[in-house]
Amino acid sequence: MSARRVTLRRRRLSARVDLGLVALLGTLAVVVLAALVTSVALGDVAIAPLDVVASLAGAGDAADEFIVLELRLPRALVALGAGAALGIAGAVFQQVTRNPLVAPDIVGVGGGAALAAVSVIVFAGFGGAGAVPLAALAGAFVAGALLYGIAWRRGVHGQRLVLVGIGLAAFCQAGVSYVLTEGRIFEVAAAYVWLVGSLNGRGWEQVWPLAVALVVLAPAVLALGRRLDVLQLGDDLARSLGVGVERVRLGLLAAAVALTGVAVSAAGAVAFVAFVSPHIARRLARTSSNQGLIPVAGACGAVLVMLADLAGRLLFAPTEIPVGIVTSVLAAPYFLVLLRRAGRVGAAG
Repeated sequence: MSARRVTLRRRRLSARVDLGLVALLGTLAVVVLAALVTSVALGDVAIAPLDVVASLAGAGDAADEFIVLELRLPRALVALGAGAALGIAGAVFQQVTRNPLVAPDIVGVGGGAALAAVSVIVFAGFGGAGAVPLAALAGAFVAGALLYGIAWRRGVHGQRLVLVGIGLAAFCQAGVSYVLTEGRIFEVAAAYVWLVGSLNGRGWEQVWPLAVALVVLAPAVLALGRRLDVLQLGDDLARSLGVGVERVRLGLLAAAVALTGVAVSAAGAVAFVAFVSPHIARRLARTSSNQGLIPVAGACGAVLVMLADLAGRLLFAPTEIPVGIVTSVLAAPYFLVLLRRAGRVGAAG
């Protein structure tokens, strides 16, 4: 995408605007809206897109309004919110660690959320409607704190963070396996569905925490995006420019961990979305600015999860495939291609 920039000035304030990026974000907004309407319209009972819009405006048929507002719209909004949160979190982790093969689920943050949630499901007998999401959120924060604390050695460096994260992810996976061996068949089945990521039965009680988290945390990440651009130049140069390196890095990682925890608590451990969304965003945006990359990654994550959920519902109907299985099938080969390409680059020096 060609970068055409203009400078806007008003008195003492000025800003540079990338018109190409603005056009891309506008296009992605239309794609997200179209995916949302399509997800709500299609199902066992198909509803025309115009009738979906009428139901959203409160002018639709009573039966259509019930299907749209109570059954399908909350699920679609959870898919949108969880995908956006994971996309933003993945972009932050990859940019902070300067490693395109990193994602929250690869460095143990998603694993911490999964271990806590599965423990509640198995040992507390599902633990009530709100216990599992709260446990997942708490598990993500604990894993994030352990990741940062263990990786700290007079600062946190990307390579050490990744290595510690891989070990933490392995530990959490071992914990999940142990918990599953201790559970009864019905509890293990429920835990497994949650582990692979599923949007079945999601309602408005999952939508609102996601919406609040995105409204609060996404602007905070964007505000730190410019300083993250400076961090890409190296810690020493960033310090010489007056950037509080560790403070910015900690703030970004904390926001990414929170977004991951909220997304996992709402939709389960949906795999590879946080990993692949920033890669798609880089190909679309072709920008070196994190303030441009982060919202594009969020939009890509939202579209990916909504389309994956739609495919899981419709392709093998009446059998429903959990969204996490669909995202794994779509994204895992891409991960292997990138891993092989990274190996070739490393072998070539």
